[in-house]
Amino acid sequence: MNVIQQRRSVRLFEDKAVSESDLQNVLDAANHAPSAHNQQSWRFIVVSGEKKRELAGLVNEKAAGFPKASSALLRMASRSISSAPVVVGVVTTGEMTRHATGLFSPDQKKARDFFRTMEIQSSAAAIQNLLLAATALRLSSVWLGILILINEDVLNLFEETEGELMAVIPLGYSEKVKAMPPKKSLETRVKYIHR
Repeated sequence: MNVIQQRRSVRLFEDKAVSESDLQNVLDAANHAPSAHNQQSWRFIVVSGEKKRELAGLVNEKAAGFPKASSALLRMASRSISSAPVVVGVVTTGEMTRHATGLFSPDQKKARDFFRTMEIQSSAAAIQNLLLAATALRLSSVWLGILILINEDVLNLFEETEGELMAVIPLGYSEKVKAMPPKKSLETRVKYIHR
């Protein structure tokens, strides 16, 4: 519970490298997430150095083609990517969707949607594990979902030909620790149903 409550979304990072052992630990935590039918239909793309600069540049360049609000979020994401020493992309492999839809006929669209949703849910669990492991190791991170707006461009940069982008996660050390934003009370979020 302490790790869960300490986790923050951090968007600016110190100029300090993440150790290889810490990086491997957060990736291992992500890979141990629960997944639909234990298929683990995710891939983690670790980006640093020149490729990370290319990614930040791509995001910044593509931001110009979007309305103001989306453009601002993409530019903010580009700054986070630039300032982090390492970035982890999370992509679904699409394996479940491709292999399982043949098992459910005749409604192929419903089967595709069903298995695609399970891949997304599984990847989200892996991302959460990664974020919590990073927090436990005193690393900072942020889940950048906005890059889904430029899914194909990011997949091309990652040299991924199949699947879908789920998140890009900058990892590093926070320039400053912020207070936890207010959370809605459980009373407004939980519904109990009794017989």
